[in-house]
Amino acid sequence: MNNVKRAPEGEKAPLLSIIVPVYKVENYLPKCIDSILAQTFTDFELILVDDGSPDDCPALCDAAAEKDARVRVIHQKNGGLSAARNAGLDAARGAWIGFVDSDDYIAPEMYEVLYQAVQSTGADLALCDYAEVDEAGTPCPQMHVSLSGGELTGQELLKRASGLMVQLAWNKLYRRSLLMNAGLWFTREVYNEDQLFNVRYFRLAKAYTALADPGYYYIQNPQSLLHTNADLSKVVNSRLQMFPHYKQMLSELGIARGNQLRLYHTLIAQSERFMPAGPVQTLLKRRTQSK
Repeated sequence: MNNVKRAPEGEKAPLLSIIVPVYKVENYLPKCIDSILAQTFTDFELILVDDGSPDDCPALCDAAAEKDARVRVIHQKNGGLSAARNAGLDAARGAWIGFVDSDDYIAPEMYEVLYQAVQSTGADLALCDYAEVDEAGTPCPQMHVSLSGGELTGQELLKRASGLMVQLAWNKLYRRSLLMNAGLWFTREVYNEDQLFNVRYFRLAKAYTALADPGYYYIQNPQSLLHTNADLSKVVNSRLQMFPHYKQMLSELGIARGNQLRLYHTLIAQSERFMPAGPVQTLLKRRTQSK
């Protein structure tokens, strides 16, 4: 049973719900929370989901809630990233949803510019570029292709789907009504749950807008998943699980013909962040040919 700090009865719902899953990040969490509470866009609730963290994170979450009424805390048994995000979604009241990883931090104006973007364009999704930094905040060599700004079509978004800015959940603003009406949640069984969540959302959204300026600071944490040894079979199975979802999206956009090879290369590109390309490419080729 989740232990949730509920909002007061009759309180006006905020425009934005920011969901932060929390697990074993006591050295990073205060900076993350401070960066969110310092947002120039102030009409939000911050939902901290303590996913059974065994360190000092639960106390840090409760302390933040005591200091700022916009903070709500969920304490639950450890269930993983998807379960934590889903708990936050279930408790959220905002018209818009944002996610922040608890070992990262954001620029003061990030949600203001994202919200202004969806309001001015009518888009169902806004995303911004991000900066990769080390634990001291020093910029790291860029590992992604920088995002160009402007309104996007579904085809343009799909062309960028192998890039991290499109795959990940934490640099985006989602329309909550689309999520709830479609019953869209994060799936625990998928190795890269962000990617599946986003591909499904892209198919619901009618318009998208992108901001070239980085608003999110992604810390190159050596203990994070992307910097630990991943199991090759899990990585490949995860990419194969994504294959039919991409195919369906291509079909719905009317561009399925001639794009099978690009899908295959997308799977490889996504896997290279976890494993050397050679073994991944060999295994993916063998498995896709057997389908």
